[in-house]
Amino acid sequence: MLPSDLIGTEIFREGSFRPHFGPLFHHLVLADEINRAPAKVQSALLEAMGERQVTIGHKTYLLPELFLVMATQNPLEQEGTYPLPEAQLDRFLLYVQIDYPDVIAEHDILRLNRQEAEHLKTNPLDKAIPLSQEELFAARQQVLKVHLSQELEKYLVQLVIATRKPHTPSYSDKLNRWLQFGASPRATIALDRCARAHAWLEDRDYVSPEDIHAMVPDVLRHRLILSFDAQADGLTTNDCINELLTSVPVP
Repeated sequence: MLPSDLIGTEIFREGSFRPHFGPLFHHLVLADEINRAPAKVQSALLEAMGERQVTIGHKTYLLPELFLVMATQNPLEQEGTYPLPEAQLDRFLLYVQIDYPDVIAEHDILRLNRQEAEHLKTNPLDKAIPLSQEELFAARQQVLKVHLSQELEKYLVQLVIATRKPHTPSYSDKLNRWLQFGASPRATIALDRCARAHAWLEDRDYVSPEDIHAMVPDVLRHRLILSFDAQADGLTTNDCINELLTSVPVP
């Protein structure tokens, strides 16, 4: 059976295929509750997120230069869901855990909902300043130019290496027991870029240890695989990250 989004009336007349590009060919793709999508749908994102392209048959189509995939997972009601494989999780730059909103945010949600219900003209989005693609690309270049000293670069690499070989040198006996597999080289690249971006957002032209520490949890949270002992003890990757930051000395 042919995918419905690739079928048009002209196919039946001419006996040929004319691809109709779907929602993946946009600048921003939001996959809501991605763990409810079938495994084939999840795996289809691997090429798009890793290579920025989509292959249909024998032809490859490039995705937009400005391309971002955001996905959500509901921690409740896991029955009937499809956990993402490690190879796909590794392609996500960050894994951000979002808790319940605090009191102030809850009041803002309530007021915004009331305004929408009353059809008021005061919309916070009206005050938003739109950014062009050129401005976003320029910001990317500015982030890459943020200075990272050699000492902090070595520290950044040591943090990732310590998740793979915590016993060489002996960073932490706990990590050696808790971790089955450590982070991939994608984690090193992601931590470097995110630390620079964090410093840039703080209006600094250099990376500090605080920038690295601020991004380590979100960068490594989904890239660490716990051992059976750690899972049996009820530990999480957050516990491993806390142990990691206290075990590897800051330069």
